[in-house]
Amino acid sequence: MENNKIQIGNYRWVIVSLLLFSTTINYMDRQVISYLKPFFCSSVAQGGFGWTNSDFSYLTSFFLGVYALTSVFAGWFIDKIGTKIGLAISLIIWSVFGMVNAMAGATLALNIFIRSLFGVGEAGSFPVAIKTVAEWFPKKERALATSIFNSGTNMGAMAASLFVPWCLFYFGNAAGWKLAFIITGAIGFFWLIFWFWLYESPDKQKRLTKAEYDYINSDEPAKETEVADKAKIPWFKLLRYPQTWSFFIGKFLTDGIWWFYLFWLPDYLMKQFGMTTHEVRWPTFIVYGVAIAGSVTGGSIPLLLINRGMPVYKARMRSMLLIAFIPLVVLTAQFFGDTVRFGSSAMYLAVSVICIAAAAHQAWSANLFTTVSDMFPKKAIGSIVGIGTMAGGLGGIIIQLLSGRLNDVFSKTPKTAYLIMFMICACGYITAWLIIKALVPRNKPITDL
Repeated sequence: MENNKIQIGNYRWVIVSLLLFSTTINYMDRQVISYLKPFFCSSVAQGGFGWTNSDFSYLTSFFLGVYALTSVFAGWFIDKIGTKIGLAISLIIWSVFGMVNAMAGATLALNIFIRSLFGVGEAGSFPVAIKTVAEWFPKKERALATSIFNSGTNMGAMAASLFVPWCLFYFGNAAGWKLAFIITGAIGFFWLIFWFWLYESPDKQKRLTKAEYDYINSDEPAKETEVADKAKIPWFKLLRYPQTWSFFIGKFLTDGIWWFYLFWLPDYLMKQFGMTTHEVRWPTFIVYGVAIAGSVTGGSIPLLLINRGMPVYKARMRSMLLIAFIPLVVLTAQFFGDTVRFGSSAMYLAVSVICIAAAAHQAWSANLFTTVSDMFPKKAIGSIVGIGTMAGGLGGIIIQLLSGRLNDVFSKTPKTAYLIMFMICACGYITAWLIIKALVPRNKPITDL
């Protein structure tokens, strides 16, 4: 097998490495605000902005709302202009407005406006990445390739978990929050150099061997390979397919859970265990680090089943069912997080439970994304992922507003607020799987587009 890989070539893995780093930058930039929340929500007398939990939830919700709505058009736009220019434009927009966020000051409305424009840029990232994987990998490798670049969501969160608290500690709150936006936003422009140097579509890439090109397209109909980039499909036509709605529901019910972990985990640790912004660095770093293992493992499960002879879609759905049960463990987070019962060990036990749930989410996400390329032709993938990303953003808005409201209502007993949120997070995946299975009970690729 190893000799076969050498003969075929491995340039497709260079491409997925580029996607890994772009996703890392994407999530590092968006994760900055979660570690700035304590500063934003501290009183003006203490040097902060004096925001409430609900104010912070409005900021994240508007970002997600614009992100969601833009995703539909971003997917369609990327299907038209291609992956190379599409991802470059996306990164430039989110990097610029990520840096501009440093100039917003304490005015909530201005922060919302700038963060919304930041969301316009970030909306293109996943439609490009999934379309690129579909163009560069045969179906049996797509879940693994997706899981690899999807690990960037955790790597970016890990980088932010260490850098932003350090930035506040080293430079002080007054300058640190601004520099956190500026420095993280600037990193993306360095990545662009490598993107333009190393990336072209497979049919134009001179570094790609013919053997690897044939391998990439080995399970694609010849007709589709020839016309994949020529015929464009209005996205609204895709809504008549149950396959579209299965992806929509899957994203709507589960993406918001990941947004909850991203934006509210530092707040949970500070309220539940009395930790400081500086102290939450390592627990959050560990959660996102463990999630990387979940992402790669989740992408490997269907590949193992496929190599043993199981049909692609059946392997994907069986893997997702197994993964969907794992987040139920987060129902025990507040039990293990009880400091009266477990003392100083409570934080470690609660974080361990959240690690398992976060890893399961990434495993689920890698497989859910890959169902798109299982069911739809390459020319429609950007649009479908855009629709799904919109659904995930809408679900995220609900989760963000609910989190903010619960934290304000239970301001004196935040443990109750987080107990409710963990119950929602635990049940989202199995609910999504049941609906997906009802909508698409068996493999039925779209062939009439």
